[in-house]
Amino acid sequence: MIQRSSFGGAFSANFSPLRIRNFRIYLSGQAVSLIGTWLQITAQGIVVYKLSGGSATALGVVGMLNTLPLLLFGPLAGVWADRLDRRLLLIVSQTGAMCLAFTLAALLQTGLAQLWHVYVLAFCLGTITAIDFPAQQAFLGDLAGMAEVRRAVNLNAMILQVSRMLGPAFAGSLVAWLGAAPAFWINGVSFGAVIGSLLLVRTQPAAKQRGAGAAGGMRAALDFIRSQPRIQDLLVFVMLLTFFGLAVLTIVPAVARGVPQVTGWLLAASGFGALLSTVVLVPLSQAARYTGRVVAGAVLWMGAWFTVLSFVQWLPLQLVSMFGISLGAPVVMTMALGLMQVLAPPGMRARLLSIFTMLSFGMQPFAALLIGYNADALGTALAIRINGVILICAALLMLALRPDLRAWQLQPASPQQLAV
Repeated sequence: MIQRSSFGGAFSANFSPLRIRNFRIYLSGQAVSLIGTWLQITAQGIVVYKLSGGSATALGVVGMLNTLPLLLFGPLAGVWADRLDRRLLLIVSQTGAMCLAFTLAALLQTGLAQLWHVYVLAFCLGTITAIDFPAQQAFLGDLAGMAEVRRAVNLNAMILQVSRMLGPAFAGSLVAWLGAAPAFWINGVSFGAVIGSLLLVRTQPAAKQRGAGAAGGMRAALDFIRSQPRIQDLLVFVMLLTFFGLAVLTIVPAVARGVPQVTGWLLAASGFGALLSTVVLVPLSQAARYTGRVVAGAVLWMGAWFTVLSFVQWLPLQLVSMFGISLGAPVVMTMALGLMQVLAPPGMRARLLSIFTMLSFGMQPFAALLIGYNADALGTALAIRINGVILICAALLMLALRPDLRAWQLQPASPQQLAV
């Protein structure tokens, strides 16, 4: 049972990192940049759907190319982020992403864009993301400190969900009225906000690990994870979520039958659900007594709503389903990201986060191809229904086969004392 005072305290304390000047500056830049990012993600899906003649498989391919570098380059990225200046690494990665957005904008503006252009640029952007993600998540800890890192991760997730709501809604109307190119121009410009914030903030350099190669460094991180069974459980849930849940987002244009405004509305409904979850349900989950049951319940909830989505054709019910689906994902993802950092030994945070990335988002290349192929071969509705049923069954199996997971308790006030 959750005490009201516990939830109220967890909710209000969730905003305490905003008292830190450097964190406020960086989060402000992120807020602007992430809206542009989701503007581009939505527009990219619409462009691919049109250039491919309405192929869900093509949507799966571009989803695969966006995430394959996370699997290929994750180990190297984690080592770099632990040993290099993370602030400078982020400046370089964000500048590269800006250049890619401008390149695709120019191709679309001049009418020269072809499907293979989008594929190549998607892979390049995925490579930058592979470098950026572990550095960016670890940088939150550099700015906020370990005492505030879980709350900093929550606030960053809130900004992400706000952008997931606003960006797609804006993108659908923008593409319908002016075409896709302006979405990419705006995203390119939006990177200036986060680059500017990185130039303004200053952090104490984190302790760097020296004297071991990339393989040795990752081996130490893997050894640590092997000693933490509850972290292993979290990673399993995250893999299930990304492979059978988040991959469905790549075929939302197919659910919308290629209509830009409907695509934007569906993704905006998903973003609104994720925002509400991050603001309300994540603090509530952190105040809950049985952490394992909460995370498994979130996966079950998402599976149920995916199943509902697969049966409905009426747009209002599709919007409700997308909203319901996205209530569960932040509970799993945000709690896992925060705990990985809290429990990490000094100097290993970015490597653990890169493993998290490889085992979660790194699965999406295969998931995107599978959901795209299934949608074309079996129909979009049946493909989504299969994923929903798998999520339900997998969560029930985890609860049945892992009794320690059902009994896992995490004291909200003392996350450092996680019982494993």
